[in-house]
Amino acid sequence: MHIIFFEDKYCRRFHPLTLTRPTDDLRTGILTIAQKWIYTLQPESFSRMLSAPLSGVFASETPSVIESSLFINSRYLPDPKLVEQIKALDSGYCLQNEKPIIAARVDASTASRWLKHEQIDVEALHSTETSSNDCIKNVWDLFLKNGSEIEGDLQRLNNPSSTDITVSSQAVLKNEAQIFMGKDARIEPGAILMADEGPIYIGPGATVMAGAMIKGPAAICENAVVKMGAKIYPDTTVGPVCKVGGEINNSIFHSYSNKGHDGFVGNSIIGQWCNLGADTNTSNLKNNYSPVRITDWSSGDELETGQQFLGTIMGDHTKTAINTQLNTGTICGVSCNIFAGDFPPKHIPSFSWVSSDNLQTYKFDKALEAMEAMMARRDVELTEDYKKLMQHIFEQERG
Repeated sequence: MHIIFFEDKYCRRFHPLTLTRPTDDLRTGILTIAQKWIYTLQPESFSRMLSAPLSGVFASETPSVIESSLFINSRYLPDPKLVEQIKALDSGYCLQNEKPIIAARVDASTASRWLKHEQIDVEALHSTETSSNDCIKNVWDLFLKNGSEIEGDLQRLNNPSSTDITVSSQAVLKNEAQIFMGKDARIEPGAILMADEGPIYIGPGATVMAGAMIKGPAAICENAVVKMGAKIYPDTTVGPVCKVGGEINNSIFHSYSNKGHDGFVGNSIIGQWCNLGADTNTSNLKNNYSPVRITDWSSGDELETGQQFLGTIMGDHTKTAINTQLNTGTICGVSCNIFAGDFPPKHIPSFSWVSSDNLQTYKFDKALEAMEAMMARRDVELTEDYKKLMQHIFEQERG
């Protein structure tokens, strides 16, 4: 079986996170959406219907010969009922929930035609309805679903624990049966891991430093570091190669991002290659307790989220200075440099240089220099395709 992930018109709701990644690369729980489906269905290969700017950055494993393909909407998550319905699809059939297409199984010629024209055409297909609605409809759904997805991902990973770990005898592990640790995971003295209300995942090569406290459900992914004295509250994911300290509640750090010092991040989603300066704080609750409004990235319209708790959505490569304070419902674009002494705007366009008295364009060559320097510290190359993607975002928003 060959899987092809596709996006529908609702995927733009996940900007600015999806300015730099396809929707299937969004992380909720331990895994990205694509990884969840791959672990669940065990396909021989997978590919994506990608926009031109992303096509050089995200690889696909399309084989030279495809007998049939299963197209999957990137917004949907593999709950057991939906998985069984998708497995039962015959060629020439699609699965729908009212209008949105969830999945379609087609022959090789149809798959090739859809890929060539970059469009899903379901007019000639037979439709099967489903009541399954396990999908992300808005960007805040990622952290709302995070706790349950951590538990679901542990089932998909099928007992990811290793015996090749280092756990101090002075660490406290409560309900140890629900604490899963990968190869070379390390728990230092005084760390407290409480899995009495939900499981805790410590990925391969991850470190929980002395005195840190983690309450499940929580995920500390591969090669991530939880700094000394950190407080990690439930429904939080610290993505691969991230370093975090301070206080974090119901938030997701995608990968390669740092929050190494004190400060609070709550009900927020932090992209890739971000750095939060010491004592950066995200407000996640309005003083009058009313639902949080955010700015729609595409239209600029103010949206009612219906959420009482909503912090910051931060695009890749954005940085904050020490003592930065981010207002409730702040949306930061890609490659922003925020060093305002008071609250910056709640909507910060990509490639913004934000001080206390104005908001200027971040010079593209200087932004690339900062990207290259940060990525080199993790032995990751700033490729020409990645530069082209950033150039596209810069021209779209600043051109």
